[in-house]
Amino acid sequence: MSIHSKLKKDGIEIIEELDTLKVNTIAINVASKLCLSFPEHNLNRSELFESISRLSMYIAKMPEDSSGAKYFYKDNSIFFNEIFDIEEMSKLAVHECIHFIQDTRDSNNNLSKMGLYNSFSNSGLGLNEAAVQLMASEANFTENTNETYFGITLNTISPDYYPLECTLVNEIAYFTGTYPLYHSTLNSNDVFKNTFILKSDKKTYNTIVKNLDKLLVLENDLNYFSLELQYADKINSIKLLNKLINKNKEEITTLFFKTQNLIIEKCFKSEFNNIRNIEDIKIFNKKLYNFKNIMGYSDNYTFYNEFYRNIMNAVQEKKEYIEKYGEINLFENINNSLMLVDNTKTALSLIKTFIAKVKKLIGLNKSHENINDWF
Repeated sequence: MSIHSKLKKDGIEIIEELDTLKVNTIAINVASKLCLSFPEHNLNRSELFESISRLSMYIAKMPEDSSGAKYFYKDNSIFFNEIFDIEEMSKLAVHECIHFIQDTRDSNNNLSKMGLYNSFSNSGLGLNEAAVQLMASEANFTENTNETYFGITLNTISPDYYPLECTLVNEIAYFTGTYPLYHSTLNSNDVFKNTFILKSDKKTYNTIVKNLDKLLVLENDLNYFSLELQYADKINSIKLLNKLINKNKEEITTLFFKTQNLIIEKCFKSEFNNIRNIEDIKIFNKKLYNFKNIMGYSDNYTFYNEFYRNIMNAVQEKKEYIEKYGEINLFENINNSLMLVDNTKTALSLIKTFIAKVKKLIGLNKSHENINDWF
């Protein structure tokens, strides 16, 4: 499919190309904002300006359900909705230019990765869009606001673009820090992935990536159904579209809280298990309490409060142990009540530990390791 055919299929109609002066204005603005906001990532303003100023930028008619700007990776071009002036285009361009920075090609010039998105597995799009938008909002000095979406109330730095995804990724960054998140977003590597896996586990990371992708699809479908409803004139069509809209809203709400609960449970349990002394307990308690400031709520949401009460009981037990026996050595066996584990994995872990000890005892070599295929 040609570039023009692709644009037409996506409902983008070019009106005019931006002149050199406007392109340079946008390039200076974006390069300056990114370098000022993220000095720890060693971005070079002159090089950024030079690269961005070579991009083709257009004013275009765009579908009603689309964002204000789009980066088209096939020919490194950016399209801005005709309704925006140069000042607004400069703000919107930050998100699209980060996409340009993270664009990674293989030897055949095919897109291989774009930040946290992997084109080969077609996964991580939701995660990447949220990370890019968090960076863009920070670079544009956007202030946090309280908003409600689908019954979910949250404090967000991105009220207009990917607010739910941004909230969830910001929750993850609460544990990893923003440096690995933004580093991988800009450089298309696994630093963030590996950091988060250390803070949780691989299965949790993969589940969250999958959930964020699904959340993006549900929101896109919802936008489509809502747009169709505006033009529907038959009762049956109106009823069907309203049913689909309500169903999508419920699925979005459910998936958001399911993902948030997973982040809370896995990350705080991991941090709990790493507590060694009284100072660690103080840090843990403060971190657990302050998490409420960045999470999403609804009228009937209870998971966080219930989790808070339960884990604080475990913290008290650990505190009493430390006061009685001193600092915990995490490399030694300690009372099982001082560790939080997934019950579903306990038996399997014990079996694997037993097998490992038997192997060591009888001297099994690597050629016999297929015994683990049973589990």
